[in-house]
Amino acid sequence: MTQPIAPVEQTTQPPTKTENTPFPRITITYCTQCKWMLRAAYFAQELLSTFGTTLGEVSLRPATGGLFTVTIVPDTSTEETLLWDRKRDGGFPEVKQLKALVRNIVDPTRNLGHVDRALNKEKKEKEDVTTVEGKEPAKPESGAELQQVADATAAAQTSEQVNPPRKSQEVCEDCQ
Repeated sequence: MTQPIAPVEQTTQPPTKTENTPFPRITITYCTQCKWMLRAAYFAQELLSTFGTTLGEVSLRPATGGLFTVTIVPDTSTEETLLWDRKRDGGFPEVKQLKALVRNIVDPTRNLGHVDRALNKEKKEKEDVTTVEGKEPAKPESGAELQQVADATAAAQTSEQVNPPRKSQEVCEDCQ
């Protein structure tokens, strides 16, 4: 017969007080009815892999009603700062946007490498588009050019009537 094995002693660490954690705490609230848990977990993973031990906590908070928000408590205070709201900001953030928002609060001097380069490139492209759009378009001079402009406008209006724009998904079907 074999000898009984002594039970393994379990050592428990005292629970950490998240209220007094000097590091920022991020909460991602997601709608369970919309099945956004995987998206929320992905954002949490990206933030943890980027910021590592400079974050005190990244938590996932289930909710209903089409909610998807990202909030941060930057220090030992209890005041949350809303970083992203799907309804307010029009959809979900790109990971690089979310990382930049967190970085601006956690460590504004931190370089995010390729994320910063991508954001700067997008910013420059938007400025270029704004500059081009800021110029007054050339006015059609001949009757044929005027007719082309009128035809294009009519075609666009007809297209909108046949294929109306889809409603914004502020609330999912399950949450209504």
